[in-house]
Amino acid sequence: MAFLTALLAGVLFGLGLLLSRMCDPQRVLAFLDIAGRWNPALALTMAGAILVAAPAFLHVRRRGIDLFGQHVELAARFKIDRRLIGGSAIFGIGWGLSGICPGPALLLLTGGSIQSIVFFGGVVAGFFVLHLLPRRLIDGASGDARSGGKPM
Repeated sequence: MAFLTALLAGVLFGLGLLLSRMCDPQRVLAFLDIAGRWNPALALTMAGAILVAAPAFLHVRRRGIDLFGQHVELAARFKIDRRLIGGSAIFGIGWGLSGICPGPALLLLTGGSIQSIVFFGGVVAGFFVLHLLPRRLIDGASGDARSGGKPM
């Protein structure tokens, strides 16, 4: 059941990206160009997604179960550590430079454009670098909450 739920969520997410045309890097870059020809379409897409997802998150947060009765554990909302800051910075830089978010990247990859291939190669390289780095560099010298150290 979890697989079908994840598949349905992924298909809905992909359809939302297609319908809103957020798989077009130029449209995304136009949103980031606040000093030029700014296009608010991405902000409106995000607002729509929040309105759709908010009731489900509220249900899970209150009850701890999904609509199928399965236990759900949401991530800590206020934990800010080096991994979160570093990952957010890398994500933002890549998104800002390319105009491609990882979700639409998979769709763009099917078109075979050089931009999408380079972007996806960067994502894959990032995963490999993450797994090659020693754990203490990722979590910080003192570790994180899971390893008994104090988060940043």
